[in-house]
Amino acid sequence: MTSPEGICLICGSKIETTVKNVFDTRFGIKGFYDVGKCLSCGLEQLFPRPDGNELKKLYEDHYNFQGGDSAKYRARRQKFLSSFLYRFWMFIDGDIAFYRTKGRGRLLDVGCNEGRGMIRYQRNGYTVEGLEINRVAAQAARSLGFMVHADPLESFQPSEAYDVAVLANVLEHSLAPADMLESIGDLLMPGGQVWISCPNGQSWYKKIFGRYWINWHPPFHLVHFSRTTLVKMLNREGFAVETVKNETPALWVAQSLIAAGFARLGIVTRQLRTAWLVGGAMLLIRLLFFPLLWLGNLLGRGDCLVIKAYRGKGD
Repeated sequence: MTSPEGICLICGSKIETTVKNVFDTRFGIKGFYDVGKCLSCGLEQLFPRPDGNELKKLYEDHYNFQGGDSAKYRARRQKFLSSFLYRFWMFIDGDIAFYRTKGRGRLLDVGCNEGRGMIRYQRNGYTVEGLEINRVAAQAARSLGFMVHADPLESFQPSEAYDVAVLANVLEHSLAPADMLESIGDLLMPGGQVWISCPNGQSWYKKIFGRYWINWHPPFHLVHFSRTTLVKMLNREGFAVETVKNETPALWVAQSLIAAGFARLGIVTRQLRTAWLVGGAMLLIRLLFFPLLWLGNLLGRGDCLVIKAYRGKGD
């Protein structure tokens, strides 16, 4: 494990436990975790925390796995993501991966996985490269024709600076999020943008679903940002925030609902990979609870923070 339990990984101050006994509701990883809030900087974080070597093994074992069911699920997902139906759904459900943002310039997709996001960014006008340390995922992205770098972010040295860096549901996975933002700043040209999405630590759904909230996601989600803590960190690392908004993907609410009904410690929640169940729950949630989802976003209590910031000293 990294830092001692109850010690903030950002500022070293004491953490006060806020949620006890969260567990992995997706892959069946055994063990309980706690979530605490730093009494100094306010950042919520997981403890005990896996160290870098433990995380590497966890990602190899549980992300981008190659079982038959997973491959079928990914194929169905990719077909859906390429459809008109998905584009319409994204219009009403919220774009947390910046798939609707058009522009020009050099774009780096950090944690690009198997490359599905890069396809969209390229279609939107960008010259796209990826950064992915998982070898299986990186090779899958390269097979689509993209340049994918395998270097760790902190040692990556591109041939020229980027106009945009995308951290779509990436920052919360970092053991050192402030260092990650500093490295991103070094990769951007002056005025370059970073686009960030991550779970919202002030989400209503965190309270509604308790320890079954899908975005606790231990031991992979190591930090949980509020708007305040993320904006402060961006400013401290030399970024000026341009826009902040909330979105609540029906997928995330559906996953939390399914986890609450089916997740058990140490057992894979296969219902989260059951397309008809997930899809049906998403549709019902979007149709029946649209006012609640909209109001939560408006009040800053949606499930996802979506931020754009540019390189330059924040206030």
